[in-house]
Amino acid sequence: MIEAGHQLGDRTLLLKAPQLRGDDIEELQRSLNHVGFDCGRPDGILGPATIRALTDFQKNCGLPADGICGRKTVKMLDVLRRQSGSGPGVASVREQESVRTPTSLASLRIVVGQFGGLSSVGRSVARSLRQNGATVMSTDEYEAGAQAAAANRFGATMYIGFEAHPIFCCDISYFAVPAFVSVGGRSLAAHVVQQFEQTLPMSPTLRGMRLPVLRETQMPAVLCAMGPVREVVDATSLITSAVVEAARRWGDGPLPMPDV
Repeated sequence: MIEAGHQLGDRTLLLKAPQLRGDDIEELQRSLNHVGFDCGRPDGILGPATIRALTDFQKNCGLPADGICGRKTVKMLDVLRRQSGSGPGVASVREQESVRTPTSLASLRIVVGQFGGLSSVGRSVARSLRQNGATVMSTDEYEAGAQAAAANRFGATMYIGFEAHPIFCCDISYFAVPAFVSVGGRSLAAHVVQQFEQTLPMSPTLRGMRLPVLRETQMPAVLCAMGPVREVVDATSLITSAVVEAARRWGDGPLPMPDV
């Protein structure tokens, strides 16, 4: 609720610790990307990449390049944004290009996370990925932000997380907000869905979400919310083979992105 309580221009934005978060920061990031200043995915977190893009924008517009987003910066950004037409923005274009080059499973650095209840599934997936040549780190940190931070420090190529649900579900989520979709994450999720459909007795659902672990990871990320726990654990071997094959095929190239 606090994050949703600000619009761009309501407050002065600057780098501080802890980092500012909010919908106004997400709007700032979308606007900077739209006019060609790459601050990465619009995650609503005011970090160094956003400050660098903001400072570069100010410098190019003849404003004081102080990395502080006040009313003058917001006004200039709004003018340029309205003059720039429509388009996916530089962050989306960059991510699209980053997933075009095929790569082998052995060259991938993969973080496998789980949030309780599915540790056996996470261990099985991590072990099988290692056996197939990938460099793998496992994490079962309780906080999503801690898992995302660990994946970022690891320099992961992809993040695959598992979350237990008490009810029957198989939701495969990737990062998406109204003006941005993680192309790599959506492609990875689509591969996972495809493999689950072929191997599991459940119908997976592909979802674009703004979940913390998807928002804060800097690499393509997927969260598999599955339940009930007993049935998921019983299907560990099938889930493992499906995830490994999905990672392999994602390295071969992205799937066309379906409308969801």
